[in-house]
Amino acid sequence: MARNKEALVLVIDVGPSMHSVLPEIEKVCSLLIQKKLVFSRYDEVGFVLFGTADTKNELKEEIGGYEHVTVLRNIKVVDEDLVDALQKLPRGSVPGDCILYNYWVVIVQTSSVVKHAILVQVTVLLDAIVVGTDMLIKFGRTNKAKRRLCLITNAVSRIKDPFEGTKEDQVNTIATQMTAQGIKMDCVIVRMKQDRETNRSIMEENDFLMSVFSNKSSSKVVYVESPTSLLGALRTRNISPVTIYRGDLEISAQLKIKVWVYKKTSEEKFPTLKKYSERTPTTDKFGAHDIKVEYENKIIEDPNKVVPPEQRIKGFQYGPQVVPISSAELEAVKFKPEKSVKLLGFTDSSNIMRHYYLKDVNIFIAEPGNKNAILALSALARAMKEMNKVAIVRCVWRQGQGNVVVGVLTPNVSDKDNTPDSFYFNILPFAEDVRDFQFPSFSNLPSSMQPNEKQQDAADKLVQMLDLAPPGKQEVLSPDFTPNPVLERYYRYLNLKSKHPDAAVPPLDETLRKITEPDVELLSQNKSIIEELRRSFELKDNPKLKKSARRIKERPSGSDEEIEEFNKDADVKAIDSMEYSAKTEVEKVGDVNPVKDFEDMLSRRDNPKWISKAIQDMKNRIFDLVENSCDGDTFHKALQCLVALRKGCILEQEPKQFNDFLCHLSKFCQEKDLRSFCLYLTSHEITLITKAEAPDSEISEHEARSFMVKPELDSQNMKSEAKAEDDIMSIYLGGK
Repeated sequence: MARNKEALVLVIDVGPSMHSVLPEIEKVCSLLIQKKLVFSRYDEVGFVLFGTADTKNELKEEIGGYEHVTVLRNIKVVDEDLVDALQKLPRGSVPGDCILYNYWVVIVQTSSVVKHAILVQVTVLLDAIVVGTDMLIKFGRTNKAKRRLCLITNAVSRIKDPFEGTKEDQVNTIATQMTAQGIKMDCVIVRMKQDRETNRSIMEENDFLMSVFSNKSSSKVVYVESPTSLLGALRTRNISPVTIYRGDLEISAQLKIKVWVYKKTSEEKFPTLKKYSERTPTTDKFGAHDIKVEYENKIIEDPNKVVPPEQRIKGFQYGPQVVPISSAELEAVKFKPEKSVKLLGFTDSSNIMRHYYLKDVNIFIAEPGNKNAILALSALARAMKEMNKVAIVRCVWRQGQGNVVVGVLTPNVSDKDNTPDSFYFNILPFAEDVRDFQFPSFSNLPSSMQPNEKQQDAADKLVQMLDLAPPGKQEVLSPDFTPNPVLERYYRYLNLKSKHPDAAVPPLDETLRKITEPDVELLSQNKSIIEELRRSFELKDNPKLKKSARRIKERPSGSDEEIEEFNKDADVKAIDSMEYSAKTEVEKVGDVNPVKDFEDMLSRRDNPKWISKAIQDMKNRIFDLVENSCDGDTFHKALQCLVALRKGCILEQEPKQFNDFLCHLSKFCQEKDLRSFCLYLTSHEITLITKAEAPDSEISEHEARSFMVKPELDSQNMKSEAKAEDDIMSIYLGGK
């Protein structure tokens, strides 16, 4: 049996009130089976419909009753036939209500010594749930697997009264039986707009009974209002939580709390793709199509001699040499920290920005059953919550783990009596990984450029219109119910390719389109708000001054004219209005050490203006060095500046600025008889920035290689210049 094998029974309401959402349910259920074929091909799935005109189930034949419940497929290993069956669900004609029955079940226990019968009275509710539960119980007698029942309905039909007791009593009984059998249930309540307009008292009663299921058994009830939410509500796999750490949370040397750490969220990735061999005979049904790759190490001097593994040693490049390091030496220099979670300190929660840790989340809980640990962790969490503090901790999850994790603990105070307090843990980035984009406030702009009351009101209405969590409504694109659209489309196309290898990529499904594209219905309903915003603002072209070569080369670096030109842009004016406190920082590219000044200005992040100013200063410095050179004495320094400028433009994603400047510089040298500098650049292989170096570049590798071609004068120009020199010499020597 495969590890974590699961037996799943899908119980679907196909009554008249569900007809409008059945097409989406067909897609979701068939996609569920497609994922199981990829991830869990040994899982077994059964399929039950209720609300059908016909009746087909074993309980009907054994004890009677259970009308309008059809077992479409018994529990079997997932296959393509089930995918096809789920894509064509029959439409029922009977409301999917709940009918209660009492019946007697005979349980026979057999052993080599004892054989007797025990008569037990069992009361169950909801015909379809009983039929699905019965299938899972019979399956569990001969198979060991996790058993799960998934119910999909809108729960808007009235539940009929039972023969004995109350409805709540019957729900408690069936929930107890499911718990005793180890059966979990996922209940997906699909409530669209038209469903919410029906009898609210019936829905409230049904919701209460579903909550009893959730409280008395291992059941989970979720409510969805859209096809997109339905797509993410049905779980593909029932993953059991596994601890990544069990040990002490060290507050100090004297205070330690026993904790367990679980993975709460993790990134969902594409399935692992393996190589497939077509050389396996088609007649061999059990033949493996795996490809085995073997590597051999051979000596360069004797390619026919294979080096055995015991004679190999790792080598690391150090300059032109390769330094051999044995595995024992490599193991000795490895950093091996001890397993621990230690508190580094506390800080205000406002100091830890939410966008610093938008990745995986872990959860810290006190050691189960340890009352002292539960009380200590709860006291710490509530004190931090009251003081609005978070904790910075250093974590080593395993003994000898190669990396140390620094993260933040955020208190999670529970409002349920049976759920203890806990902490959320997020990994914090290093300073190099954080990119702060500072934007100036409108208050720094002149009054003529500040928005008026009408413009502010139009902008506020647009933001409110695009709110994903409007008050009184379910959140749109809730993280819990919104799947990854790329993965969903991948699985659908994978299933299509398995049936039709030559099939093209189908158009984007409408459900996935609502995740990836703006909601067309929302935009059409709020067309007036968009038009009001458009009328409130006047759009104008932003003319950019064209800078000629003369203006660039004649203006000295750092002059008042340059600063005035730099401040002409309105956005730069707004940014420049914010004063920079550190007076010792480099503010221009000087002529003593221009490369260092340029790099220092690029590294400044207190204001975005320094990047564009550093690039412009370096351009001016290069022009000065080239134009004022005497027999190429400053060419080497100009080359260093150009190399630094090229590197900086790649790092700051400004390839167009460098490419345009290099073209302009080349043209300038050709016009001013400075071709020797072009030859100098060609000899040092200075080329344009290509697409491979910067994605924003429009230059291909071929264009970059062909740009710096050695300039040669054509023969006519060379002859005319030689003749002119001869004429001048003949005049000085007394000729005609």
